[in-house]
Amino acid sequence: MNKEPSFGYWERYLYLIALGPILWLQGKYVRRVTPKLPDAAGPREGASGHGPLLRLLIAGDSAAAGVGAASQDEALCGQLVQRLSQRCTVHWQLKAVTGLDSPGLEAMLTSLDAQPIDVVVLSIGVNDVTNLIAPTRWVQWQERLVTLIRSQHQPKLIVHSAVPPMHGFTALPQPLRWFMGRWALEMNLRLSKSIRDDDRRFFQWPIPADVSVGLATDGFHPGPLGYEAWAHGLNDLIVGGDLEP
Repeated sequence: MNKEPSFGYWERYLYLIALGPILWLQGKYVRRVTPKLPDAAGPREGASGHGPLLRLLIAGDSAAAGVGAASQDEALCGQLVQRLSQRCTVHWQLKAVTGLDSPGLEAMLTSLDAQPIDVVVLSIGVNDVTNLIAPTRWVQWQERLVTLIRSQHQPKLIVHSAVPPMHGFTALPQPLRWFMGRWALEMNLRLSKSIRDDDRRFFQWPIPADVSVGLATDGFHPGPLGYEAWAHGLNDLIVGGDLEP
């Protein structure tokens, strides 16, 4: 992951004072003109493949829901299951809602039945950035989510997908794109550092060097190529992980 200088509290505060009116107006403009793409069509649970059993949960926001792809086969869940099912019997479920932030994800996960799950993939953060949740507070939310997931599902592996590279979202004008990108990167840096000593949690950075590659037509979500790169990295991480109890 690209190591940028820390985007600390006082720096964020000063930029908000200096650029606040511009950022607010640009945010309103983006919400008005950005196309509203639907969730990817298709089932959100099922079983596929052959071999050892792998129970998979993907949970999170619009990227987890597959916005930017026409079907779940082209989205993250479908592409990941297709890869994993080549060597495992995958029992999978997708729990994702467009617009979800970390508190919303906690509420959704709380409502799920307690059951054993081997691998949990989390996609969350963009809406926390747009809500200006402080990076330190956001990391605390990820700890809360992990505590909840472990108490309900006893997973062998939890994967935190990086907050997407908002500095490459072509739907965002400058300086909003730069500001949100720095905020997202600070979240990623802090989270990756916080889980360094936990061998049952991984941080995945599935972003190509050119962050605009693989975007959907809205300039905000992944398209099928973006989901393909994401699923490929997840597959390698899960297959290479130690899933023994």
